Amino acid sequence: MSPGTRQSSTSRTCRPARCPPTPTIPSSPAGRSRWIDDWITGATSQRRCLVRHFLTWTTSRQLTRKLTVPAIPRQEPQDLLDEGDRWTLLQRCLTDDSLPTDVRAGGAITLLFGPSTERLCHLTPDHLKTDDKHTRLMLGRHPVLLPPRLADLLRQLAEQPQPRPQLSRTLPGPRLLFPGMVPGKPISTHAMTQKLGRHGITVRAARNAALAALAADLPSPILADLTGMHRHTAIRWVAYARRDWAEYLAARAKGQKATPPTGDRQ
Repeated sequence: MSPGTRQSSTSRTCRPARCPPTPTIPSSPAGRSRWIDDWITGATSQRRCLVRHFLTWTTSRQLTRKLTVPAIPRQEPQDLLDEGDRWTLLQRCLTDDSLPTDVRAGGAITLLFGPSTERLCHLTPDHLKTDDKHTRLMLGRHPVLLPPRLADLLRQLAEQPQPRPQLSRTLPGPRLLFPGMVPGKPISTHAMTQKLGRHGITVRAARNAALAALAADLPSPILADLTGMHRHTAIRWVAYARRDWAEYLAARAKGQKATPPTGDRQ
């Protein structure tokens, strides 16, 4: 085979793949508007709505006329534990000695206060505030009072020996209530979620139920301060809890009107 033939064969086998055709953007403003509408409505993900930030930028620099893109709709929490199931799981976490201590403590905190799994995994003994009578936990700006049994579980975790590196002389990291396999690092959120799930505690449903219960009783600023959530998130939770409660009262009142009192019957 001649050198020229070898080069020709190589060029055929290493030919780059064709790129998909670039979509043609219409030049007229009306055409661009329709093109963006079709691009957004034809998507399988709501993330395309984030293009509104780019279009705001192009409008501010007079590159395009003003185009309005809908924001990603706020979704209501879908997975919520029934209140009776929530209290049953909480009782199990506080009283069942057959469960691992970290599962009992992590599950009880999730069922009571609904912190994010990330915040839960990064708790340290410094987040516990103890005086002569009570123990409190710092999840946000202000501490929350703990039930005595949960306080005992967290003290046990705070006093447990921390894993030390076997092949390194580096100093151990900060003490953690929920340490992971790597010394000085907390358990991952995925590992914590899986661990609680293996013992019957679905983190998303448990957390949503706890936040719904707190939002029904607390104003949004206090909810944000106690749980550490963003104030806008707290406002949405309070609005959801109040709307759910109002719908329940309206349905109950409607049912009472439909059923006449037994004393009025002849």
